[in-house]
Formats: sequence, structure tokens, C-alpha cells
Amino acid sequence: MFTGIVQGVCRVAGVVDEPGLRRLRIDLGELALGLETGASVAINGTCLTATHIDAGRVGFDLIRESADRSNLGAIRAGDRVNVERSLKFGDEIGGHVLSGHVADTVTVAQIDAGAHERSVWLDVAPQWLPYLFHKGFVALDGASLTIARVDRERARIAVSLIPETIARTTLGHVGVGDRVNLEIDAQTLAIVSTVERLLRDPEFRRGVGV
Repeated sequence: MFTGIVQGVCRVAGVVDEPGLRRLRIDLGELALGLETGASVAINGTCLTATHIDAGRVGFDLIRESADRSNLGAIRAGDRVNVERSLKFGDEIGGHVLSGHVADTVTVAQIDAGAHERSVWLDVAPQWLPYLFHKGFVALDGASLTIARVDRERARIAVSLIPETIARTTLGHVGVGDRVNLEIDAQTLAIVSTVERLLRDPEFRRGVGV
């Protein structure tokens, strides 16, 4: 599990593509201290398993599902990614609880720069809109954020980035057309899905007089 508080922006040291598998080497630096093979690490919000550790460089294997569903399928050596080590019992949860299971990628549609913040509009596949609300939680490339606005007609959401987020995550460098990993808040997903399923159940509808 993760909290959506990015601990570092790290460089991709190498990428090797094999049939059905993509191997990443990422220079975690001090974030690799105490890390063991088999441990979970969120890379751009995607939960990956450390397969090899050589000083500060850590290897991760990416199967086709993860490569297709996230933006990690397109990264190259030299790119930078958001990194968060897994949550330990007793750690402060500064963001919200995340699983590292990316639902989809969203595309940066528009960026509005203000004096002390930056609003980023993102195009979202319509299937995810029922789970996205004004002031609700969302994770973008592993960073826990609050949804500032929702435009359901255009299938877009906006988040506001404060200077700290701009400085400490890759979101400060995204441009129009870039793909960003999206993780839906698990509690919102469960509640909305349950309510929708119940409302489709004829017996439930009769019981509540709908």
C-alpha cells in the first residue's frame, strides 16, 4: 500500500524490452537504502516488485498488462519517474491510501498557470467519470491530489498543483498531450459500483419503492 506522497523523482537508467516483458532499471539513490528484492515500490503510481538491487539501481519487471495500462510502457532511459516506497505500519498517511493499481492513463488537455498554482485539465475516458467528483481524491502518476473541477460534458477533470507538488514531482513538467497514470480512489469505486449494482436489481428497487 502507498499514500500518494511522492518521496523522490528518479532517473530511468535502462530499459530492456523482451517478448511480453519490459525490464526497467531505475536509479533510486538513497531511496534504495534498506530495500530488499521482492519489495513493492510505486513507480509513477504503478506498484512494481523489486527484482534486482545493485547499490542504488533497482530492477523492475513490467508485464504486458502493466505496460499497456500505464505510461511505463512508453518511458525510455533518461526519463524521470515519481517514486514512493511502500507504506509501513505507523507511517503518517499524508495523502490517501493507494494500492498502486493504475486504472488507466489520462491525457493532459490544458494547463492554466497562475501566480502560485498550476491547474491541469485532463481528458478522462467516460467509463471513469462516475467515480470522479469535485473535492474527491485521485492519484496521478502516484501523487495524491484533490479534484478541483469536473467537466462531465467534455469528460475532463482539473487538479490544482501547488508549488511543492510542482517542485517535487514529475507533474510540474507535464505538457499538453502527455499521458498520466490514473488511480481511482478505492472506497469511491466500491461505493459507486455497489449502489449502481443495487439500483439495477429489480428486487432491491421494489423493496425501496423505486
